[in-house]
Formats: sequence, C-alpha cells, structure tokens
Amino acid sequence: MAQNDYYNTLGLQKGASKDEVKKAFRKMAAQYHPDKKTGDEAKFKEISEAYSVLGDEKKKAEYDTYGHAFNGAGGGGQQGGGFNWSDFQQQAGQQGGFEFDMNDIFGDVFGGGGRQRQARGRDISIDIELQFEDAIFGTSRKVLLTKNSTCKECDGSGGKKGTEMADCTTCNGQGKVREVRQSLMGQVQTVRECNVCTGRGKVPKETCGHCAGAGIARVEEEVEINIPAGIQNGEMIRMTGRGEAIPNGAAGDLYIKIHVKGHKTIQRDGSTLQSMLHVKLSDALLGNVYKVETLDGAVEIKIPAGITHGEKLRIKGKGVPQGNSRGDFMVKIEIDLPKKLSRKAKKIIEELKSEGI
Repeated sequence: MAQNDYYNTLGLQKGASKDEVKKAFRKMAAQYHPDKKTGDEAKFKEISEAYSVLGDEKKKAEYDTYGHAFNGAGGGGQQGGGFNWSDFQQQAGQQGGFEFDMNDIFGDVFGGGGRQRQARGRDISIDIELQFEDAIFGTSRKVLLTKNSTCKECDGSGGKKGTEMADCTTCNGQGKVREVRQSLMGQVQTVRECNVCTGRGKVPKETCGHCAGAGIARVEEEVEINIPAGIQNGEMIRMTGRGEAIPNGAAGDLYIKIHVKGHKTIQRDGSTLQSMLHVKLSDALLGNVYKVETLDGAVEIKIPAGITHGEKLRIKGKGVPQGNSRGDFMVKIEIDLPKKLSRKAKKIIEELKSEGI
C-alpha cells in the first residue's frame, strides 16, 4: 500500500478539497468497514491510511509536494513499516494532528447519518373531543399539561441568579468527552456530549434551587391550542417545541389528536354538509316551501312540484369553510307516504289513477 497513490485510493483527483476527501472516505468506509456485511479489513485500512494523510491539511500539503517520500501516514510511507491503525487512532483529535471525530466519519456507516443531531426532548400526545360545530368553524382550547419545561428561575442555565459560570472539569470546558474502545482494528476513539455540563462546557458555581441545577423543572403549563376550521375526525395538530424540554437541546413537539362528536341531523362528506328533509306527498306533488336547519340557522328552501324520493337539493355556501369560501349544504328529500287514507283521499287517488297519474 505504501506506494499506492492516496488520491487514487479514495477515487479522487490530485488536489481534491478537504470536504471532497472526507466525503469520499465516508462513502468508502460505509462499504468496506469490517463491521458491515460488505466489509474488507485490508481495503478499509488502505482508505484509512489515505485519509490519515489527505484529511490533515499539513500532511496533505507535504504529500502533494513530496509524495510518499515524506513520513506522515501514521508510520507508513517509505521510511515506515506500513500503516499502523493504533497510531492512526491515537493521533485522532490530538493537538497538532488532524481532527477525527468517529461520530462524524462513521455516523452513516452505522445509520447515524454523520454528525449527531441536536438532542431533542420527548414528544407529548393528547386527545381532544370537539363538538361538531367547533370542528366545522374552528375554535381554541386551553389545556393544562404537566411536563418538563425550561426552568423560569434560571432560564435553563441551572445556576443561581447572578452566579458565575466555570469551565466543566469533566470535559475541561470542551462540552465533549472522548472515549476509547476496542474494535477489530484496535482502539477506536469516539466523541460524545459531556453528561455533566450537557455539552455547554460551563457549569454554574452555585446551582439553582428551583431545578437543582438541571435547568429543567417539572411544572404545570397552560397551552392554548388553535383548532382550524374544517378539521376532521382523527386529524392531528402538531405544535412545534411545546413538548418536553431537555437541557441544552430542543424541546419536543405536542401532538393533539382530534375526536369530533356526531351531529343529530347533519353529516359531513368532505367540504359538504348534508341532512334529510321529510316532505309530505302532497307537497312533493304540488311543491311548497320548507325550512332546513343548517349550522348557520334555519334556511328556507323551495320544494319544486314533482320532486322524487331521494332527490337532493343544494344550498350554496352553507357547508365547510375552505379558506375564503365554503362548501355547500345538500338536502336529501324523503317523501312521507301516508299509512292510512280517508275515504275522500282514496276517492281522489282513484280519480288520479283513472287519469293515469
């Protein structure tokens, strides 16, 4: 491997940028890492040796000038005895060496996707029941939640008001701690957030008495929920950042699941509302005017002569709000047939029958 060109090893052109080098290494590491099914330990050591040089600006500059004549690849090169993985790991992150964060380089190898995402608090889910009318026209609700929130006394710092902040002794003010573990290639150094200062690098000299220095307190918090017009049964509302808080991280989200109660006479079909209207036989034959109950109140509707059973009439603009407009209200006609007929009524119907009606 000592005589191989490091740029070729990573599939790059000479003079590739630092970002291009890192991107190429991460892609090949994901393929050849020994812990993967497609792993190849020998190939992985080759690309790691190449990255140990090209990933460090000083060594890269020397390599671009002198090639393998310089002794910079962790003991590799012509003057060394080949690539030494342990030396590579020990150099990682040391002052004067290149910055090597295993969470950054190997994150996507094991599904981490590169740098770790910012820590996030737990999401909260609640259920709310609405009256039919409130779901159609929209409303607001206030709910009382007991959850972890940023401490109002110290504003999340964990320190007593007015106290000074000092460097964390666990991470020496860096906010991160390095850990070394054994792997197939020897010692692997990883970087994680310091759990003492929660990544801030600073700790208060005097802790907050309200939250005991955690920066987070368990409190009851009133949350106002704006429910949009036209929301449907089973829909979810998401309120970003209104879930549980954590130190030095983003709060989770609040999810509200909506349950809509039914209406005694009105049903919903998308943006349309509908109901049934019982009409007398004589009115169905001769026509008349009826009142229909909508969510906006009673509306008069004309029943045309000769309407049939099951026919629908439309009332425009009395349905579900949609932006600046509204859907329609449909009225299904139910013709009520008399169960008993008087002699006079029978005679009239017989006369109609004789006329072919």
